[in-house]
Amino acid sequence: MDPIELLKSAFLGLVEGITEWLPISSTGHMILVDEFMKLNVSTEFMNMFLVVIQLGAILAVCVLFFHDLNPFSPRKGKEGRRATWALWGKIVLACLPAAIIGIPLDDFMEEHLYNGTVVALALIVYGVAFIVIELWRKRALPARLAAASTVPGGRPAGAHFATPAAADAYGSADDTDFGAITRVEDLPVKTAFGIGCFQVLSLIPGTSRSGSTIIGGLLLGCTRSVASKFTFFLAIPVMFGASALKLVKYVVLDGGTFGTGELAIMGVGCLVAFVVSLVAIKWLMGFVRKHTFIAFGVYRIVLGIVVLAYFLLLTA
Repeated sequence: MDPIELLKSAFLGLVEGITEWLPISSTGHMILVDEFMKLNVSTEFMNMFLVVIQLGAILAVCVLFFHDLNPFSPRKGKEGRRATWALWGKIVLACLPAAIIGIPLDDFMEEHLYNGTVVALALIVYGVAFIVIELWRKRALPARLAAASTVPGGRPAGAHFATPAAADAYGSADDTDFGAITRVEDLPVKTAFGIGCFQVLSLIPGTSRSGSTIIGGLLLGCTRSVASKFTFFLAIPVMFGASALKLVKYVVLDGGTFGTGELAIMGVGCLVAFVVSLVAIKWLMGFVRKHTFIAFGVYRIVLGIVVLAYFLLLTA
């Protein structure tokens, strides 16, 4: 096996591990990387690899949140197990909209939407959305703080904060992670389904699955922490299902096979994505408690403009 191909696979795993969890579009970045760095494999294998490499990333979620997601944990009592099963019910329900719409349109989207121009436009549009939503949240905070003086105990009506410091001092308009829903366990069924509907937007490459669901969570009253955590949980059935679909298409419809080289490329990519995802998820969960998503919005806009300019010049 050519070591250069393994290095390419490792780099793709690095990109996947970082961008899968940050709201900047992993699929978009993988498509863009593929424009400049080609693996020496068939087109069918590459299309499958760009999706299946996500298995490494999703295993990181399973490891980091194993206790939260395990209904058989011996550390949970009857109520804890019941709550975990209820959480899984919300996760499955939230995945249905994307599955119902995405599976029939998979081939169409792969043929018509997986290109640099679509990715660039999606990066820009949702970058602007993140900035607008966070500025709206920032403007809403002073009114919530002012309401504290009229509420018994000094807590703003309808405003909940994700950290003890924020709950005590209400933080500042720049770093307070507030929302009506402060724990994933308290996420109403209706809200979970609503977030799942926002996930449908991520079928367009460049949108970002985590980005679309986080936006949905923020608009529906979640703290940034809850929106991010539920996004991680939603990824489990979505990414396992997408990977299974791509594997079946590659083997059954495209007649693809796995030689030693292909297996090595898959293994290296998934392993690197797993390790990098462990770091990325921990970092993001700490970041969102004290910072807004505006920085990600700016990054998306700048990257989208650069990519759009590149492809326009390429086709000129």
